[in-house]
Amino acid sequence: MESTRTLKDRIFLVIKGLGMGAANKVPGVSGGVVAFVAGFYEEFIYSLQRVNKTAFKLLFNGRFNSFYRYINGKFLGLLFFGMIVSYFSVSKILDYFLQNYELYVWSLFFGMIVGSIYYINKDFKDWNYKSILSLIIGIALGVAISFLDPAKENDNLIFVFFCGIISVSGMTLPGFSGSFILIILGNYVLLLVDSVNALYDTFAELITGDFSFVENAVRMRLLKVLGMFTLGSVTGLVTFSHLLSYVLKHYKSITTASIIGFIVGSLGVVWPWKKTIFKTQDDGSFLLDSNGGKIISNYERFLPDFNTETYFAIGYIILGILVVLALEWYGQRTNKAYV
Repeated sequence: MESTRTLKDRIFLVIKGLGMGAANKVPGVSGGVVAFVAGFYEEFIYSLQRVNKTAFKLLFNGRFNSFYRYINGKFLGLLFFGMIVSYFSVSKILDYFLQNYELYVWSLFFGMIVGSIYYINKDFKDWNYKSILSLIIGIALGVAISFLDPAKENDNLIFVFFCGIISVSGMTLPGFSGSFILIILGNYVLLLVDSVNALYDTFAELITGDFSFVENAVRMRLLKVLGMFTLGSVTGLVTFSHLLSYVLKHYKSITTASIIGFIVGSLGVVWPWKKTIFKTQDDGSFLLDSNGGKIISNYERFLPDFNTETYFAIGYIILGILVVLALEWYGQRTNKAYV
């Protein structure tokens, strides 16, 4: 596979990683949907599956080139490079647009998810009582999760490790938003805002030769939390990939129907017309994160009035659908090039 990838394909793979990273950070949006629609989902899952005993044996024996080839290293490396860059660049830009053009951003994502439902469903023909039941269960789970009340923030390291396992599922399970689950678990701001910003600030200080952060108890706590969260994420990523590889191989129709249902059920989370509900204290004031931003609690959804803003939002929904169709077209061209 790697020998047939052109420079353009590798650049696009980094861009897809950027897309997955940005999508994973937005509550309600799944990075797995990006992988599914862009046509590299199964390669992503099977590449992660290669991180196993054989891979570690090659690594510990010093056979680095064999290890790299065995795990499809160039593919995973380019993809994860894009994701990491996204967390410190694209996701920051996305944060800006969510703060200033929230309706249009959610409309674009809503359109992309509607498009992804079409994309996954169009070639799926194996409808029977088992796949229909799986579809219904997937929809029910997606809807149920979108209406759960969030818990309080918890920086217990064991719980943070668990959050890492759960949150990374958004990369491997299309429609399952890891960041939204973190809101439900109460740790979205702690793990995807405060700790990431702490790492960014630490790198900035290290570049200037400033090591004073080691005496900053809050910073060190956040870095410790981020480290445990990362460890949980890696564990979850490898674990889920092995599980999904098995079910895709033995129960592909049921799994695909469940994914379609889950994505349909998750549409409620990304419904564009909603009012953000923030966490408040006993005195009625808003709970703020370390940057002074309000902490999201959940969303109150409503039907829009038909005005200019609504028409623009509908336009962005259509644009989102067209983006997915364009990705599908590119994926088909790429697959033909490899045949």
